Amino acid sequence: MKKSNRRLAALTMAAALTASMTACQSQPAETAAPETTTAAPETTEAKPESLYTAGTYSATEQGFGGPVTVTLTVSDNEITDVTIEGEAETPTIGGAALDTLKQAVLDAQSGEIDAVAGATITSEAVKKAVANAIAQAKGEVSADAELAFTPGTYTGVGEGYNGPVEVSVTFDEKAVTAIEVTSSKETEHVGDIAYEIMIPQMIEANGTGVDGVSGATFSSRALKAAVNAAAEEAGVTNASQFAANTVEVKAQVAIEDTWDVVIVGAGGAGISAAAQAAQDGNTVLVIEKNAEVGGNTLVSGGQYQSVMPYLVWDEKDPDATTGVGFDGNTYNKVKSVNGCINELKMIYDWSEEEFDADFYKDHEYVAGDAAELSKHGVHADYLPTLQALKKEIKAYLDWAQPKLDAGTPESELTLFSTLNLHIFQTYYGGLRQSADGSEWIYGNVDLVKQFIEDGQDIKPWLESMGATFVEDTQPTLIGALWYRENEFIGANVDADGDGKPEEYKGRWGTYFMAPMTEFLQKDDKNQIMTRTTAEELIVEDGRVTGVKATMYDGTEVTAKAAKGVILATGGYAANVEKVVETNDYWSPEFVTKAIKTTNRNSLTGSGIEMAQEVGADVTGEGWTQMMPISWVDNGNLAFGGGNYAIYINPTTGKRFVDEGSERDVLSLGEFENGIEVNGTKGVFMEIYNASEMIPGPIQLAPEGDFAGRYYRRSANEEELAALFKEIGIAADAKTVLETIEKYDMAVMGQGEFEDAGKAIASRTIGDVEKNADGSYNVDSYKLEGTALTIRLMAPSTHHTMGGLVVDTERHVLDESGNAIPGLYAAGEVTGGIHGGNRLGGNAITEIIVSGRTAAKAITADNQ
Repeated sequence: MKKSNRRLAALTMAAALTASMTACQSQPAETAAPETTTAAPETTEAKPESLYTAGTYSATEQGFGGPVTVTLTVSDNEITDVTIEGEAETPTIGGAALDTLKQAVLDAQSGEIDAVAGATITSEAVKKAVANAIAQAKGEVSADAELAFTPGTYTGVGEGYNGPVEVSVTFDEKAVTAIEVTSSKETEHVGDIAYEIMIPQMIEANGTGVDGVSGATFSSRALKAAVNAAAEEAGVTNASQFAANTVEVKAQVAIEDTWDVVIVGAGGAGISAAAQAAQDGNTVLVIEKNAEVGGNTLVSGGQYQSVMPYLVWDEKDPDATTGVGFDGNTYNKVKSVNGCINELKMIYDWSEEEFDADFYKDHEYVAGDAAELSKHGVHADYLPTLQALKKEIKAYLDWAQPKLDAGTPESELTLFSTLNLHIFQTYYGGLRQSADGSEWIYGNVDLVKQFIEDGQDIKPWLESMGATFVEDTQPTLIGALWYRENEFIGANVDADGDGKPEEYKGRWGTYFMAPMTEFLQKDDKNQIMTRTTAEELIVEDGRVTGVKATMYDGTEVTAKAAKGVILATGGYAANVEKVVETNDYWSPEFVTKAIKTTNRNSLTGSGIEMAQEVGADVTGEGWTQMMPISWVDNGNLAFGGGNYAIYINPTTGKRFVDEGSERDVLSLGEFENGIEVNGTKGVFMEIYNASEMIPGPIQLAPEGDFAGRYYRRSANEEELAALFKEIGIAADAKTVLETIEKYDMAVMGQGEFEDAGKAIASRTIGDVEKNADGSYNVDSYKLEGTALTIRLMAPSTHHTMGGLVVDTERHVLDESGNAIPGLYAAGEVTGGIHGGNRLGGNAITEIIVSGRTAAKAITADNQ
């Protein structure tokens, strides 16, 4: 956008800093052998040849988050001390491994050491740097060698967030002169933003020691690794210096200005708040730590949960097969899915007695066992919702049951879905007990009802600004519990103001370009300040009146807010240390500081800390949601849903969980049944028919494998056995195929689900035809030879349930329950909404609603 400071600010680059590496050399004194006391002739012992020139030697290599520098102190024949610096490494993973690696180098007296599990990239950087420093100590390379290259253009490759990043790099005799990214699958506006920032700096620095870009850690590292690889191909004479060379950035004149509304955080909540505030006539500043807007919303699944009444069963017109959408067009109503009616019957029979927590003092609580939970009552504040929902369900069952009894497949009936169903499933899907059994948690009914009811306006509001959605489907996703997701398409907006709308695809278009264009074009003063870190709330006379921040180059920012400040900084799932320290829900055996995260590295809880410094209260910080479908190698979200897949224990070859369960239920099942791979716990196999199209920016190539993540094979015992042997899976291939076939039979109504139940299943794994009435033609079923996709995944931290205490207007409350004047919060920075577990798709709904709510409250409070 024109007004993003990334595009407005002109940087003055200082001369490249060169890293000087010195060797304090000393020549060992010669000594003569002592005289013998025998009559033997005098001899002189041969002096052992020195292995090293004694001194101190340093070398730098690219780690996970930034440069890793190793300094070796050596005597003539021994490494006597090791210092490893890696400030940018993840503190709980790579950073935590540095001491272990140091001792390993001392013990091995070389860089030939084992990698620390879970910190492979940091380990490899240390090993390379040690090897370089040893080569200096042996005199094989010089730390002071002037940089030189063999002129030409060379190719280098580094591993990014979504796969390989390939670059073409041109060198003359002494410097890098051009860098071009020739191939990249990095997420647009998240990872690829690093290229335009870092490439000019690398050329200026004549090296890759420049700072990575906040929010694009994987892509920054990949670019550095790729350019370093190209330099090696060009015969770089001093690779360590090249990897250390950086640029100096200088602070600009301090900025101080006033807006009506100052928003911290430019994810979905922040940008929604900005658009609403601007529509209400306010001037707005958005402060964003990362290099581009988007936050975690850009790397999420992106679908939002909200029933579209025109697509589902209507009690007033029960036999209707079509409905009229918000846009005035007519759409076919969506069909139910096998298992939905059983869920409705379970809810219909839910006890209306007061919730009996005492029952679970003598009985084991099993998260996700709604059938058992339903026998023990409901919390009083949700009883009216349950009673209203039961009336709706009864009307539907009175209509549907006769059709089922007459032989109509459930999959041919119109789907039942109401706001009350969404509210009640959010309640019991988030009703959880702490690990020690001392505490129960569930969502505040007023906050839950608010975001679900107001979520009905999300689509019309965004579409009024140019966003586009799929209008005729209500799919599901992992841990959603029902079919009421809404799929984004993009946006058609005139971002340049030239009267020529352009198409912007995906999440970027729907959730950002549409509302961002709206807010930036409302007033010339409206602005987004990227690469700027908010550090402190300004308080004057007991009221929050602004924010103090610092730009990436050190420029100080004082942003005054005439009407109010909105914190939309997200949660702290990337702050694994805090997740572990506050944990009340998960077994410490499973949630350790080695666990990975789906979050961008900027999601550390800074907004919560700033608010606490001015007296804000917090709630629910002991509950962190795990994402059960994350890649094993890096923890990133793999995307998908459990309705079409089977989850396999990699040891027994059996199912171990209902794949449509809540996310914490799935994650717990994975921890208990999965295996450990390179320090990652809970690794399991997901198998589904390869024809199934995974929603979201899935990193699957059209064909072939991605080693360590996914594989494509035929449903053939020999072929699967070979794969399992290759990737270290102990499960018997024959058992896996038998498990799949039994599962498919149950999906087709030809048996029961073994090993674990299945509430909702949308398809089989094997190939099968359907009859004209939508039922399965069992005789056509075939598993042998079916093309399968096999994914290896594990849990990662994903969403923090806890955060700031807010009211329904999103005022931030203090420990006495009073609103802190001038301070509001929206999105994952808040707590008390999702209970102990969030339903899939509820986050996008809540962040948009809460962002708009906070903005509206500011306007109302300043009338």
